[in-house]
Amino acid sequence: MAENDAKKMIRLDYKAYLADTGRLYDTTDEAAAKEADVYNEKYTYEPIAYIVGSGKLFPALDEAISNAEVGKETEVLIPSEDAAGARDPKLIETYSIREFFKQDINPYPGLQVTLGNRTGHVMSVGAGRVKVDFNNPLAGFDLLYKFTVTEVIEGQNEKAKAIVEVDFGDSEGFSFAFPEDKVTVTLPDLMKFHPDWPLARYKVVSDLREAFGVSTVEFIEIWSAPKKDQNDEALNE
Repeated sequence: MAENDAKKMIRLDYKAYLADTGRLYDTTDEAAAKEADVYNEKYTYEPIAYIVGSGKLFPALDEAISNAEVGKETEVLIPSEDAAGARDPKLIETYSIREFFKQDINPYPGLQVTLGNRTGHVMSVGAGRVKVDFNNPLAGFDLLYKFTVTEVIEGQNEKAKAIVEVDFGDSEGFSFAFPEDKVTVTLPDLMKFHPDWPLARYKVVSDLREAFGVSTVEFIEIWSAPKKDQNDEALNE
């Protein structure tokens, strides 16, 4: 597979705001997250890898990233119609509080809940009723992004490692090969038993295909028999 078949990948530092209020709602900056009271101790605050043109971000933001100068902060304002769209009143629904108690959920305003195959946020609780908003939390808001492309990720191996880091959280022990028309991933021993790997694997496959323009991703697991102790061999002679 030729290097120029691969898509451009970058690392990105960003702050994302609701434009009308200036409220920070997402960021890769730890200090900014703490100051805005959106800090999540489970999240690693560092520039994230992104496949330019992958469509995982709003098109206007993706375009701004593709044109940005490395190391220079860029601002882009995205109107709600080009972001998460308008809020739909039909996506606000009311449920009996008993439906939540059956799932051992004690609902309160702001709680994220999953009902059926939809995820929403509790708006209000009262008189035995729970109002849930299934709109995208960003629906109806103009958004302001301040971002910096910190580097362009070069080399097939570094790009593959970055994808595994984003989708799984760690690329330690993974190795990669790039024969014609596919990407081969040799897994570390830990992946044979890691509970999070089966779900992460699907995202890794999707992003490797996207980044390298291939249809096949091959995973290799190596199971080696433990070496016999020389003392044990002597006893068996």
